[in-house]
Amino acid sequence: MSGSNQDFSPKDWLGQSAIVDLGPTIAGVEVWGEQTNQAFRKTLFDWYDREGRHLPWRESKDPYRIWISEIMLQQTQVNTVIPYYQRFLQAFPTVEDLAAAEEDDLLKLWAGLGYYSRAKNLHRAAQEIANDYGGQFPRTAKELKKLSGIGPYTAGAIASIAFGQAVPAIDGNAMRVFSRLFTINADISRQKNHAIFREVVTYVMGNERPGDFNQALMDLGSSYETAKKPLSDISPIKDFNLATLTGTELDYPVKLSKTKSKTIHYQALLLENSQGQYLIEKRPSQGLLANLWTVPLFEVADQGASDQQEEEERQPYQNLVAEAEAVYDVRPVVMKKSIGHVRHVFSHRLWEIDLYYAKLSPAAEKRWQDQEDSDWVFSHDLNQHAYPTVQMKIWQGLKDYLAE
Repeated sequence: MSGSNQDFSPKDWLGQSAIVDLGPTIAGVEVWGEQTNQAFRKTLFDWYDREGRHLPWRESKDPYRIWISEIMLQQTQVNTVIPYYQRFLQAFPTVEDLAAAEEDDLLKLWAGLGYYSRAKNLHRAAQEIANDYGGQFPRTAKELKKLSGIGPYTAGAIASIAFGQAVPAIDGNAMRVFSRLFTINADISRQKNHAIFREVVTYVMGNERPGDFNQALMDLGSSYETAKKPLSDISPIKDFNLATLTGTELDYPVKLSKTKSKTIHYQALLLENSQGQYLIEKRPSQGLLANLWTVPLFEVADQGASDQQEEEERQPYQNLVAEAEAVYDVRPVVMKKSIGHVRHVFSHRLWEIDLYYAKLSPAAEKRWQDQEDSDWVFSHDLNQHAYPTVQMKIWQGLKDYLAE
């Protein structure tokens, strides 16, 4: 099909499947007619009413609760989100409570979920709702997108689920389901192609139960229509699914580009004072892990293979001692051998961290000058500061070493 965003046509299965009529071509995709649309929606809703997931944020149409859940669910598994969601609502039961919260308290509650810009955008958006909208949520996707951290997907989810607006919520699940339904060959890793799915989903969903339609697509995408092991032969929508009918499920969705993660090597300084406390530092207000607390992390420069590098690899602690002395103006006593290693994967980079245990000598401790945005803490006291997941791994590495 020249100029098409589709590999197979529904007309080839007319009368041989659940496809009983044909509709227009939308964004280069031949779609069903309204009779098939209605049959598809009935099939989808019947399945969703029987088997849809029972999740705490689905117990009401409160836009605040829906918003919190949708932001938490970005890049995070449902089972991980549930306890965080419940604790979050206990701490901040209303948008006004969230707007009035201290950012440090919010980050402590968020610690472990990752992608901390989500929490900061939640805070900003809550303040925008409180100050600009009188504490009332905007009721349309267009207005919701004006809030910090709310893009087309989240706006569509809130507007459809809370307010019944017939707008799609296009995420990976929706694109995977619809790319298979219509064998759409547009690369979903390209942002501009999301508009194709938005148009097609809008046409198929109609005005009937738009919130349930979007949530049913989420549930389908996480159950029968998974990325690697779809259960297409028993999927409730199999008779509508061109990819199932043509045996090409694993060809969809099309995703061509994938950026390779960058690996960064660090040395972590676990510096203990005479009280058994460890030095931690608050990270800058901008960038990765902004405003969160970690032990001192010294990036190891990638110098390529050289005699100098080989010498450094034989005694890496010497560089760490020099770095620490330059920063803190004292010379810590560092273990010459790494006590452990931590690997942490972010969406776009990989951190490889060697852990070094060190102590301040009595003389060094007398000369110690506290740095701005630093503190001494006990490693078992995890509630005093907001720690990212990577720091929790470092604490565990220290605990394992001390237990040996």
